[in-house]
Amino acid sequence: MSEEIREPEEARPWRGPDDGPWPVVRTWPGGARPALEVWSAGRWRQARVMARQDWADGSVYYQVSVDLRGDTSVTTRLYRWPQPGLRVAHGSGSDPSTTPNESQQGGMPRPLPRRA
Repeated sequence: MSEEIREPEEARPWRGPDDGPWPVVRTWPGGARPALEVWSAGRWRQARVMARQDWADGSVYYQVSVDLRGDTSVTTRLYRWPQPGLRVAHGSGSDPSTTPNESQQGGMPRPLPRRA
């Protein structure tokens, strides 16, 4: 007898002061992203991790890009970790970056340093 796996619940994004301080956000280079597997439509679907968020309350969230139906329509989802419909597919060989995200900088990327 096999146990039924429930599809993971999508999380809401961090919303501000009620959620505590800004989460620590980790990102990886595009070619070295870790991956999760997401249970969707009766199958495990590979999901590339775009970012990991560590919230002040100790909870962990993963923002992933995933094809939930197997029809090549890739979407972005945010999931709280852990839950039964998520599992690790593989890690990354690269260290993540924890550079402050653009939304903390008013939506604009940091300027490049000027050369003398």
